Parts: sequence; structure tokens; C-alpha cells
Amino acid sequence: MEILLILTFVIGYALIALEHPVKINKTASALLAGTVLWTIYIFFQPGKEAVFEKLLHHLGGISAIVFFLLSAMTIVALVEIHDGFVVVTSRIKTLNKRILLWVIGTITFFLSSVLDNLTTTIVMITLAKKLIDNHSERLFFASVIVIAANAGGVWTPIGDVTTTMLWIGGQLTSGQMMTKLFLPSIFCLAAPLLLLTPRFKGEFVPPQRLVQDGHAISTSPFEKKLLFYCGIGGLIFVPIFKVITHLPPYMGILFVLGVLWVLTEFLHRGKGETKDNFTVPAALRRVDLPSILFFLGILMAIASLEASGLLEKFAYWMSQTIGNETIIIVALGVLSAIVDNVPLTAATMGMYPLSVFPQDHNFWMLLAYCVGTGGSMLIIGSAAGVAAMGLEKIEFIWYMVKVSFWAAIGYFAGVGIFILQTKLF
Repeated sequence: MEILLILTFVIGYALIALEHPVKINKTASALLAGTVLWTIYIFFQPGKEAVFEKLLHHLGGISAIVFFLLSAMTIVALVEIHDGFVVVTSRIKTLNKRILLWVIGTITFFLSSVLDNLTTTIVMITLAKKLIDNHSERLFFASVIVIAANAGGVWTPIGDVTTTMLWIGGQLTSGQMMTKLFLPSIFCLAAPLLLLTPRFKGEFVPPQRLVQDGHAISTSPFEKKLLFYCGIGGLIFVPIFKVITHLPPYMGILFVLGVLWVLTEFLHRGKGETKDNFTVPAALRRVDLPSILFFLGILMAIASLEASGLLEKFAYWMSQTIGNETIIIVALGVLSAIVDNVPLTAATMGMYPLSVFPQDHNFWMLLAYCVGTGGSMLIIGSAAGVAAMGLEKIEFIWYMVKVSFWAAIGYFAGVGIFILQTKLF
């Protein structure tokens, strides 16, 4: 069974990677891989009910991510159809490509530390579309956004799902995490930015005035600002909602979406038929549903490997074979570019109790950094990457050829800084 599962996963992964040569949409490949893997798993298990319970358990976690993604994309689309991002784009005066690369990277890095990396990626790629007209150039900016969002998310307890897991599990405290991981995270972004900067020369051409549904956007300056600040403020409120209520983040973002829905209904209630162009149903029509279904399929596929015990067996094999914890964690970070970092983190937390590595031990610090940033090395290695892949139609092979090397340099630069920092202090 295990060989068949691995073979099916590899074939599905290859079809996703070779989407354009084989001319099969990656969403179809991901959905087929997810469903076929679970079908194989249940066929080889005597207790069907146990498999069904595992499926429901994993589907609950996956659904939480999918609903969060859908709500976040809807909120960003709602701000977009009100032309709310002009609040930011009007303040970015530079047309210099190199300067803009650093501006976008820096904003993404710090925004990701207070939002999560997935939401930040959606917001920043939408913003980049307002600033850069050339799609081929914008692909590099979108790739930098992925690297910056993953790097910025790992030095705070709310910026990445894996750091949140380690924070809630008691392995890390927020103060120590922010102190010890900030510098490695900075280098994880700065290294690829420094290497990519010489590739950009001259100035970019800003996009033309947007046209929506056949007519020019017609929202007042007040409406632009209101929706921008309410939308971004609502996204920032999500982690606060989680801390206050102890409910999962998708509940918070659904609450924010409901509030914005009511707000836009009242804001445009006197506009007759044009009202329908500026409310949540209009925003939902702009959401890229194939990207959400791709996310569902790939997470279902990875969940099948976790449910079958393959990921846990692999983790134990690494522990027995390699032995050195630092090398194991760095290798897990590289592996997180292929396999979701959440089950990898969960498996590692189960293997090493707090009695072995106490709270705020460097083992947990390095784990948080590696599994959080290692996913940048492949476009489908992180939630941020999958979102960018859908929003900008980034090809798997293009990212691997053009960006993976630079992302890997950033990843290992951060590891080096962490080890150096540990030895010095």
C-alpha cells in the first residue's frame, strides 16, 4: 500500500509540475491526486470507519484553511472593486524597479508578521497588480512576495500556522521567538533580494485606469478610504479575535466578511442597480475558485500521507539515520517545499517532548524558522505560494528555474545566521 501511495503522490505531483507540457489543469491533477490517494488508503484498511474518521478529521482542518482563503480573497476583492488600494499606490511615487522591489518586499515582510502569510500574499499581489503592468516582470515581484511573506511570518506567533502551533503547544514563547528569529528572517529575505536586484533595470509602466464590468470604477474618495481601512483593519483584527475568543482564525475572518457585507449594503443602498457592482456578491464573482479547489486537492493529497503514517515513519527514519538534530531540522525545512509544513511540525512535536527539548530551546526555534521558510523553495511549498500561483498564474517549472535557487540561498542564509547567532549569544 505504501509504495502505491508514494507512486500515486509522485505522479500527481509531476502532473502539477508539468501542467503546461501535458496540458492538464493543475487543479484537476490536484483533485484527482487527493481523491485517488484516499481511495487507495481505504481499500487497504480493514477498518473503514477508522479511515472515515481520519478523513473527517483532516477535512475539518482543510476546510478551515479553504474557508479562510475564500473569505480573505473576497475581502481583498471587495477593497479592490472600490479602488481602495489607491490609498497605498498613490503614496508609492517611485517608478524605479529596484526601489519598488525592496519597498514591496519590506512591506510584505512586516505585514506578514501581524497578518498571516497567506492573507498578506493575497493583499500584496493585488497591490502589485495596481503598480506593475508587465505580467512577466510582475511574476518576479510575486515570487519575492512569497519569500517575504514566509520569512516575515516565522518570527511572530501569529504570522505562520507552524509558529502558532509551537506557541500554543508551549514549545515557544512569543518574546523569545521574536528576539531569536527576527535576524534569520531578515537575512532569509535580504539575501535573495540583494541577488535579484541587479536583474531589474529602468522604470516600470504603471497600469491604465481599471475598468470593471464594462464601466469605469466610480467610487468616492471617502468610499475608497473607508473600504481600504475597514478591509485591512478587519484582516489585522483576525488574530486579535482569535486571542480574545479562542476560536479558530476562519471564524474571525468570516465575522469580518459579514461586517463588511453589511457595511457595503448600507453604503450603496441608494445607488439602484449599480449597487450590485460594489457588494460582496460582486467580489465573490472575482474570486479565483480554481485556485481554492487546487488548494483543497493538494492538502487532501498530503493529508492522506499523514493519515497513513508515511510522514511519521519518514520523520523517525531521519531521526534514526541522521541523528544530528540540526541537520534533521534543516532537512525537514527542505522537505516542507514538497510536503505541507503543518503535518511535519506536528510529527516533530510528537517525536520530541518538552522533557527532551524544553520551552524556547534552540531546537524549537530552528524548527519554526526552517519549516516556515523552506516552503519558499517551490511554488507549491507554502500556502503563500499556492495563493500566488493562482492569482498570477505562476507555472511550477518557471518558479523552480527562475526563483527556487534564490529562495534556497535565502533559506540557508537564515540558517547560517541562526547558528552564528546561537554561538555568539
